[in-house]
Amino acid sequence: MLQYIDPRLPRDVFGWRSPRLGLQMPIVRYGSWGRPLLLFPTAQADFLENERFFLIKAIEKHIFSGRVQVFSIDSINRYAWMNRDVAPPEAARRQALYSSYVEEEVVPHIRRCLLSPHARVAVSGASFGAFYAANAFFRRPDLFDTLIAMSGFYDLGWSYLQGYGDENVYFNNPLSYLPNLQDHGLLEAFRHHSQIHIVSGQGAYEAPDASRRLSQTLWDKAIPNNLDLWGHDVNHDWPWWRKMLDHYVDTRLGW
Repeated sequence: MLQYIDPRLPRDVFGWRSPRLGLQMPIVRYGSWGRPLLLFPTAQADFLENERFFLIKAIEKHIFSGRVQVFSIDSINRYAWMNRDVAPPEAARRQALYSSYVEEEVVPHIRRCLLSPHARVAVSGASFGAFYAANAFFRRPDLFDTLIAMSGFYDLGWSYLQGYGDENVYFNNPLSYLPNLQDHGLLEAFRHHSQIHIVSGQGAYEAPDASRRLSQTLWDKAIPNNLDLWGHDVNHDWPWWRKMLDHYVDTRLGW
């Protein structure tokens, strides 16, 4: 029988009906101590996708050692940007609600698990998950202190927005609001109290220019960041995301 994780790995599935989303939203926790890391799934996937595709397995040794504990949640893209029956204004409204769910429901749950009411959390994801991880991080550096964005894009662009824009779009689309960021407190948090890792391959189906654009936007605001472009043989797929996340958990999450 295929085992996605070591059966000895502490694993707890929890969840609740989100009052913001009106949906049952499960969350899984791997490990019981260590730096908290919140993972977003790709595309329209669920909270167990990272387990099924062996991303948890790739960092299992770090969970066992107490270097990191991992929380993984559902995407709502099947109800928003990746549902072509949902018009952009409604998709934008639902994304704004999802951001609120992450900030006002998921983070408090993680802090309760940690018994630390002020803990900041690392975030990561691949592909569309990188977009959501980046949006969470850049919206609320008081809640999140580390970003590991893998093979992502950071602007919804025409393909999702179809030319539409409103406040829900603006405040949930990193390359809309970051160029205009002026808040001194936010800038100081990003410059001196955060880690930003923007990682991409340059092979099949990758979009390294999206990572370059985000990195340059941050440098234009004097925000340090690590743009890490892997080789032209590195394509947009799980085997590489396993290597990327293992590398960054191993080398950058040790406080």
